[in-house]
Amino acid sequence: MEKSETIVRHPGIVTAVSDKGVTVQINAVSACATCAAHAKCGFAESKDKTLEIPTEHSSDYQIGQHVTVNIDHSRGLLAVWFAYLLPAILLIAVIVALSLAHIPEGLVALAALATLGLYILVLYIARRRIDSHFTLTISPNSENNS
Repeated sequence: MEKSETIVRHPGIVTAVSDKGVTVQINAVSACATCAAHAKCGFAESKDKTLEIPTEHSSDYQIGQHVTVNIDHSRGLLAVWFAYLLPAILLIAVIVALSLAHIPEGLVALAALATLGLYILVLYIARRRIDSHFTLTISPNSENNS
C-alpha cells in the first residue's frame, strides 16, 4: 500500500469514455494561484488540460462524472527532469563549451538549437519507452459525483 504523500492527486471531470480508457479534463493551477495575493500580482496561472487515461474499467465511468487523477510523485519529478532540467543542462553545456572554444556566436546559437532539436527527436523516438514510466490512474470521486 502506498503512502498518500507519494501520490499527487488532481480532481477532474470525465469528458469522454472509450473501450481503451477515459478522457479527463483537469484544471492545472500554478502555486501562485493558491496564494492570497495572487489577484494583486497577476502572475497566477490556471489552465484546463485534457488527459487520456488508459483503464480496463472505462465502462465504470460516465461523461460529466467527477474523478481523481493520480500519479506517483517520483514520476512527476522524473517528468520535470525530462521536460525542463535535462534540456536546460544540455543547452548550457553546449553554449559554454562552444563559447570557450571561441566559436562565433551565430554558430553557437545554431548548435544550441540543433542540440535541442536532437534532444526532442530522441524523446520522440523513445516515447513509448518513456510513456511506460508514467502511469496515470483514475478513481471515482464519490463526494462530488453528479
